[in-house]
Amino acid sequence: MGVAYSVGEVDHLYTFFVQWSPEIYTKGNKKHRQPRYLIREKHQKRYLVVEKNKMAVINKLLSNPVNSTVKNWEIITVKDSKRRLSLCSSEGSEAEEPEDQEEVNLPVLGDHSQLLDEHHLKRLSTQIPARTQGYTWQLVYSTAIHGSSLKTLYRNMADLDSPVLLVIKDMHKKVFGAFSSEPFRVSKYCYGTGETFLFSFNPDFQAYRWSGENSYFVSGNLESLAIGAGGGGFGLWLDDDLYHGSSFSCPTFHNESLSSQEDFIVQDLEVWTVQN
Repeated sequence: MGVAYSVGEVDHLYTFFVQWSPEIYTKGNKKHRQPRYLIREKHQKRYLVVEKNKMAVINKLLSNPVNSTVKNWEIITVKDSKRRLSLCSSEGSEAEEPEDQEEVNLPVLGDHSQLLDEHHLKRLSTQIPARTQGYTWQLVYSTAIHGSSLKTLYRNMADLDSPVLLVIKDMHKKVFGAFSSEPFRVSKYCYGTGETFLFSFNPDFQAYRWSGENSYFVSGNLESLAIGAGGGGFGLWLDDDLYHGSSFSCPTFHNESLSSQEDFIVQDLEVWTVQN
C-alpha cells in the first residue's frame, strides 16, 4: 500500500509526514547505506528518516513553503538529533529518540565489565553480526572472578552454543581481543566461520576481518588457545594459565599485532556471550 504525491502538491507534505512513522520507513532495504537525515516537526515528537538522495526536493519544499504547516518542520542530521535528545533527557524531558538501527543497537551487558566501557561498545557494535543484536551479553568467564585457567574457561563454555567475545587488557593497559562465531572448546581441528574477527584499541579501534586466505579461525587444546594462524604465527595466542600471550600478523586476518608488543602479559581477561 502506498500513496504518491507530485512535487507540486506541497499541501500534502504535512499529511505525508504524519502518516509515515520512522519505524516503518527505516525497515526498508538495509543494503542502502547512504547518509540519512531527519525531517523533524519542531514542537512535536514526530520524525521522518530520509536518505541523502531524497533531500534535494524536500529541502526545496521546506525552503519555499506555500502552506504554513510546512514551516513547522526542519531538517537535521541523525547525529544532531541524538545530541539534542541527549540534552533534553538531561533536563528531564520525556523526548524519545527516533529509532536508527545502525546507530543505537549497542551491545547491552548483563554484568559489570572491568574492561569494556561505552566507547568500546560503540566501536564493537559496528562489527558484531546482526544476529547478535538485541540480546543481552552475559559474562561467561573473568580472570577477576574465576581465576586464570584455560581449563576453567573451557568448562564455563561447555554448554554454550553461541558466539563469544574475548576481551583482554595487558600490562600496558592495551585493550584487544577477538569475536568468535563459536564458543571456545578443545578441538582436534580448527573451527569457526568468517564472522570471526580480531580487534584492538591500540589506541584507535581496528577490526581485522577474515581475509579469505585460510580458515584457521580458532583452535584450542589444554595447553593453549589460538585465533588466526598461518605464516609461522598466531593472530592471538594464550597459554594455559591465561597469563602469557602473543599476537602476530597472520594470513587469516592480515592483522597487525593487537598489543603494543608481540609478546604480552595478561592483566585481565573477560569472555562474553549472547544467548537468545
